[in-house]
Amino acid sequence: MNWHMIVEYLRREAEMATYLLVHGAWHGGWCWVRVSKLLRDAGHDVYTPTLTGLGDRAHLATPETDLECHINDLLGVIEMEELRDLVVCGHSYGGQVITPVLDRQIDKFCAAIWLDAFVPQDGHSLMDGWPPERAQHIREQVATTGDGWKVDPMPPDYFGVMDPDDADWVTRRCVPQPIRTFSQPVYLTGAWQSVPRKMYLLAEHHPNSSFDRFATQLSHEPDWDVRTISSGHDAMIDAPDLLAELLLEFG
Repeated sequence: MNWHMIVEYLRREAEMATYLLVHGAWHGGWCWVRVSKLLRDAGHDVYTPTLTGLGDRAHLATPETDLECHINDLLGVIEMEELRDLVVCGHSYGGQVITPVLDRQIDKFCAAIWLDAFVPQDGHSLMDGWPPERAQHIREQVATTGDGWKVDPMPPDYFGVMDPDDADWVTRRCVPQPIRTFSQPVYLTGAWQSVPRKMYLLAEHHPNSSFDRFATQLSHEPDWDVRTISSGHDAMIDAPDLLAELLLEFG
């Protein structure tokens, strides 16, 4: 290897980003397959872990699977893969997971994106932010058809997945979510807010009062970049090109 080849190699290494893409409720790492291919084709490293009890790890679900378990999933990936300078993207429920991970390992991250996602408050659970009638409906479903701990998946059209083939794909792969991942409060020191770059990405074709509220509130914060993406809630499925472009730009 001559000097010019070494310089070119080092240049490419310097330009390469490492993405950690975190799925939302009922989904798994599988949902990022289109976006991860685009990012890897552009020369970047991509990790798409599946949280315990979901996706290909559905067999590990128990009544005790909670938010802290999912936080530890990501902390374990970061530790075992020795990751640093990470660009993390949390989708939907994934925002509830990446925020405490950032809070505990802020030195590992250079940028964070909340994709149509929850941005938790210290001491609050995800369910605390739901309208009371929705929380009650979920509790009733869990009690009657979820063995007291499993939340049934939402249908694909709820996620904005309208293509019939994609809808079938999502239906086949989504699995019940342990309710303690929704009901366990998260505790934050505030360190997560010091990540150098923060983006909130709102899906235009998925009206949701919670996500609209987050986007509106954060748009007034000078250190946040708030944008929209022309997609349904599952942007990684119905608009992978647009999402990959935004991730590449922000990363």
